[in-house]
Amino acid sequence: QVQLEESGGGLVQAGDSLRLSCVASGRTFLRDAMGWFRQAPGKEREFVAGIGWRLGSTKYNDSVKGRFTISRDNAKSTGYLQMNDLRPEDSAVYFCAVRLNFEVVVTSGSLYDYWGQGTQVTVSS
Repeated sequence: QVQLEESGGGLVQAGDSLRLSCVASGRTFLRDAMGWFRQAPGKEREFVAGIGWRLGSTKYNDSVKGRFTISRDNAKSTGYLQMNDLRPEDSAVYFCAVRLNFEVVVTSGSLYDYWGQGTQVTVSS
């Protein structure tokens, strides 16, 4: 059984930075695709960023390109989302997710196998 735990959320001001972490337990985090999603109140869950295990390929939502960076440390079974220049519209609960044994980036939430509980990010103006 794989468990994912996010951390690093919080309340910040516009322009600040946060780094979210996602620690996977119950499995060596090696050949799995990982993604970050977010959901704001009253809105649909949306894809933020994803990383494949093969060649570390990445994809981003257009709204975060140039500001957010996804990365992973397979030895620590941990994924990261570095968020810079945060904006009020980035406020949401952020979730990490894992698709097992998948080389490339997955952008559809329905294709992920495991999800974390989420961490709240609130950006004040």
